[in-house]
Amino acid sequence: MKAAYYDPNPVVILEHKGLYWSKVPGTKGATSVEPAADYILPFGKAWVLQEIWKQESKETISIITYGMGVHWAMNASKELGLQDQIEVVDLRTLHPLDYETVFNSVKKCGKCLIVTEEPSENSFSRALQGRIQEACFKELDAPVMLIGSENMPAIPLNSILEQTMIPSTKKVKLKILELQSY
Repeated sequence: MKAAYYDPNPVVILEHKGLYWSKVPGTKGATSVEPAADYILPFGKAWVLQEIWKQESKETISIITYGMGVHWAMNASKELGLQDQIEVVDLRTLHPLDYETVFNSVKKCGKCLIVTEEPSENSFSRALQGRIQEACFKELDAPVMLIGSENMPAIPLNSILEQTMIPSTKKVKLKILELQSY
């Protein structure tokens, strides 16, 4: 928010309601202490939350995500016991986007999963999927996969329907297992 405040240009901030005060189970990592009063997260710089070393003997996956997707990815890799095989990249900003960090992670791992809460059709993440496919084609061992919300005109207000529509740790785990099978 500080970077947006100090930027002279219009800035749109997207935040997930479930990350406020970590109300959603599995999002305790969303709470953090501000390192310093003058600390500002830079625009256009992704953060590799869970970094791995390239392992020739094991299949590795790069998960590119942001917002609530970070927690789904981290929880899924932990529940599957694959923290040493899954690298999680938090984009933090969508524009400017840190393509260098994204491409380096995908090239290192050989497989990529994009996790988003937005509908999966005709979306930012679908465009990112194509961009990764083009830039990293020679290093990929499988198609770049994407998991997002069901394609509906709006998010339901009913919490059960909302949970059915959007991704979850369970759904991300299934997608990881599907990607590993390639």
